Amino acid sequence: MVALAVLPAWVGAQPLITHEDESKVPSYILPDLLTSENGKPILSAEAWRSLRRPELLELFTHQMFGEAPSEAVELSSELLTDQRGLMDGAAHCKEVVIHLRPREAKTTLPITVLIYQPAGSPKPVPAFLALNFAGNHTLSDDPQIRLSQTWMRNQPDRGIVDHRATEASRGTQAGRWPVRKIIDRGYALVTAYYGDIDPDFDDGWSNGIHPFFFREGQQAPEVHQWGSIAAWAWGLSRILDYLHQEPTIDPKRVAVMGHSRLGKTALWAGASDERFALVISNNSGCGGAALSRRAYGETLRRINSSFPHWFNDAFTRFNDREALLPFDQHQLLALIAPRPLYVASAAEDQWADPKGEFLSAWHASSVYRLLGSRGIESGVMPALDEPVGHQVRYHIRRGPHDVTDYDWAQYLDFADAHLK
Repeated sequence: MVALAVLPAWVGAQPLITHEDESKVPSYILPDLLTSENGKPILSAEAWRSLRRPELLELFTHQMFGEAPSEAVELSSELLTDQRGLMDGAAHCKEVVIHLRPREAKTTLPITVLIYQPAGSPKPVPAFLALNFAGNHTLSDDPQIRLSQTWMRNQPDRGIVDHRATEASRGTQAGRWPVRKIIDRGYALVTAYYGDIDPDFDDGWSNGIHPFFFREGQQAPEVHQWGSIAAWAWGLSRILDYLHQEPTIDPKRVAVMGHSRLGKTALWAGASDERFALVISNNSGCGGAALSRRAYGETLRRINSSFPHWFNDAFTRFNDREALLPFDQHQLLALIAPRPLYVASAAEDQWADPKGEFLSAWHASSVYRLLGSRGIESGVMPALDEPVGHQVRYHIRRGPHDVTDYDWAQYLDFADAHLK
């Protein structure tokens, strides 16, 4: 195990100071991607695979996201709905509940998975796999899609009241999911509500997947064990396990995609599970694609204070001490190499530090070059709506923190180049 940096304890409450001013970004030196922890230069693909990648993966596991259980779980499934002939006959839609049973558990964790796929394809199709924020029923006003019964953050204007979805929430996030365009391009779309895996609040670890793995008497993850983001990423891998049972979907051509906190999740899923063929980060910001050392917009202390359940407890030791991190997010992105990686920002989403996201992708490109492919070749921030890069690609578009048709158009083109 890579040693945890010894840091002085933080004493006393401190104001959550943030800024969105480039002149206030501190000077920083990034940890070198191609130098091992013992100072050995990484000069070959073999050295990356056998030495540098494993030690970086361990650093992120033990000091940020937390270690997920390695034991196998029993997976079973049941079909809920099966609709054919949708979208003028172009699409097939079904919902499946996958049940996960760890160890000798007496109960299972159910995850309801919604699958849209092209109708009548003669061979298995590639797919986008992405968790959603408010239930599968928010992708469409289709009354046959099951209304989620899982805890949700209140959004009365979107039909979520008393932490539960209502009929008024149907179709409220359809604008983020251009299902017909995805289908027409020959892809399936697979999604599940992230709260099915672990509800997104600091609940004392009493709900979701975590308690299934507690030893007798344990009530919370230990300092290096998984937080919620690692749990959501683990859930994505279990859904991918299920897709190996779907004869109409090619599990070797699955792109994992996520927005915001689920963009962080997609990056960790792609880094920790190399079965994902392509990885997409949409506005993932702090703890995702953005460089932590820039301390721009959302900072480590702000994210750990606002969402103490997302990362493991070891990560809080770097609050206000970004310079002492033994890694930075360009190294997380590099863990996806040589698989295709897309990082996207939005001009009005300064909280997520678009420049930090771009620089992270650019720095990660050095590993792609070592492995024989091309990433982002210039460290100059591109203009709005002008994507750059090859095996690593990046764009910053006009507009706020969201997933738009413009974003999806880029992702579909990128997938066409790498998954077909």
